[in-house]
Amino acid sequence: MRKFHRPADNRRPTAARKSDPRAVALRILTALEKGHRTLDQVADEALARVSFPEKRDRALVTTLVYGVLRWRNTLDYTIVHFSRTPLQRMDPAVLNILRLGLFQLRFLDRIPDFAAINSSVDLSKQAGLGRLSGFVNGLLRSSTRHPGEPDPPDMDKDPVQALCVTKSFPEWMIRRWIARFGIEETVQLCDFLNTVPPITVRVNGLRAAPEQVAASLAQEAAGVTPGRHAPEAVSFSSPKVPVHEMTAFGAGWFQVQDEAAQLIGLLTDPRPGQRVLDACAGLGGKTGHLARLMENQGRIVAADRDTAKLERLAGEMTRLGITNVRPMTLDMLVPEQLKDAGGFDRVLADCPCSGTGVIRRNPDTKWRLSEQDLARLQNDQIAMLTNLADHVRDGGLLVYAVCSMEPEENDAVVQSFLKRRPDFAIDTGVAADVPAVAGFTDDPGFFRTFPWRHGMDGFFGVRLKKNG
Repeated sequence: MRKFHRPADNRRPTAARKSDPRAVALRILTALEKGHRTLDQVADEALARVSFPEKRDRALVTTLVYGVLRWRNTLDYTIVHFSRTPLQRMDPAVLNILRLGLFQLRFLDRIPDFAAINSSVDLSKQAGLGRLSGFVNGLLRSSTRHPGEPDPPDMDKDPVQALCVTKSFPEWMIRRWIARFGIEETVQLCDFLNTVPPITVRVNGLRAAPEQVAASLAQEAAGVTPGRHAPEAVSFSSPKVPVHEMTAFGAGWFQVQDEAAQLIGLLTDPRPGQRVLDACAGLGGKTGHLARLMENQGRIVAADRDTAKLERLAGEMTRLGITNVRPMTLDMLVPEQLKDAGGFDRVLADCPCSGTGVIRRNPDTKWRLSEQDLARLQNDQIAMLTNLADHVRDGGLLVYAVCSMEPEENDAVVQSFLKRRPDFAIDTGVAADVPAVAGFTDDPGFFRTFPWRHGMDGFFGVRLKKNG
């Protein structure tokens, strides 16, 4: 087991060059299609390299990238209608330029048609595709002349294809959701996942009370409201400054975290003085919550295989005033790395997953994920739980959680694990121990949140208690 050491200085270079927001958006979309990196990774890298004359330019990049990714199927359906060239034969850069232009024309009221079209033509020339600028110009102008076209597929004849186009999701997702939830609830789910979420934060009770944080946020944002489900949740919208520049953020008064993720921390229910393992800690969202619930007492080992994430986690704990966290670079799929970890009263395994429950925050998941990925993810999730089981003390809890609504990553993982480890059982006393999660826990003891029903991200969780 290797201890993580924070470097003396991990700041990014400050040098940056001014750039056009549409060109930056194009670079991000193009980079996403070339590799296996997530939207957050690609966008952070691209935005770190540029500066903008006005703050609204940076906001426009986000609007364009997220908008195109949310509505890509709808945009492509329209492009096919107005083009004689099949999508498969189009230059990838030209296709993304068309998506950007069409998104501005059909989804952004504040951008004039001429500006959307002219900027798209300019982009094609900047990308060295001047020979195709006439094609870009012609297609976008045709779409403005016929704003009602094309007609979507008939909902009664083919609901799967109709929802793929009108709600912009891949066919395999729509098909499986209709089979599980029915057409009406699938429509509601898609609509929710296509919305721009408010910013939800968890108050750091080690430093402030929810009322203090809400009052501070009200000076710098609109729509400040307490959470509906998690006791320390506060939501807001339209911040006047970036979140990391807000007064309460600088004071360590909150972490950005959806209510569903906050409920996972409550489900884990760590106690002051215990030894806790956050097995897939990432950037430390749930680590910070566990520390707060433990009143900064005891010990939390925050483990992840990504050292860069742990560097940021260490800084986050400092900002929050948390001192009981020890970051460790560990891969939960390599049991040899865990041999010296010892025993824990609580182990939180918030495993890598498909992320179908958080698509509204990560719309690239729609196009990055395939149905075949579910089996691979399931195998890894079972392996992680199996590797972690030996490090749960007798009577302790192994908490499995994923931001996925898919059965392969939910019930199926738990059932497979319990067959391998009969010394564990589902803890059905959750409601009594943690009243806040009682309304989301079914009879077998599974915790579930559904976005369109509960107004938050989709999560699955279960507490597995070790006999003894």
